Amino acid sequence: MNFEFSNSNRPKSLFPLGQVVATHGALDLLDRSATNAFALLQRHQAGDWGDIHPDDVTANREAVQHGFRILSSYPLGTQAERLWIITEADRSVTTLLLPSEY
Repeated sequence: MNFEFSNSNRPKSLFPLGQVVATHGALDLLDRSATNAFALLQRHQAGDWGDIHPDDVTANREAVQHGFRILSSYPLGTQAERLWIITEADRSVTTLLLPSEY
């Protein structure tokens, strides 16, 4: 699935997302948890990377500055399943996926 974004009411973007795609598992989790994918993408792009290890926060900050891959992890639903968002180093693609689909 591909998404389009408008520039209205967006938080500051630290990096471009490129083409946004999602796996079937991610779409299913978003649907089951009634979660707005656009809101998570805006958090990811603004530097709110969810629930990640402090070392990953440091790595993401360096990635924003130096053009490496960026990872976010958000717990969703009543069973605290996780949704990952990964923006590739070249910023061509951002993928929403489950950790088991990596």
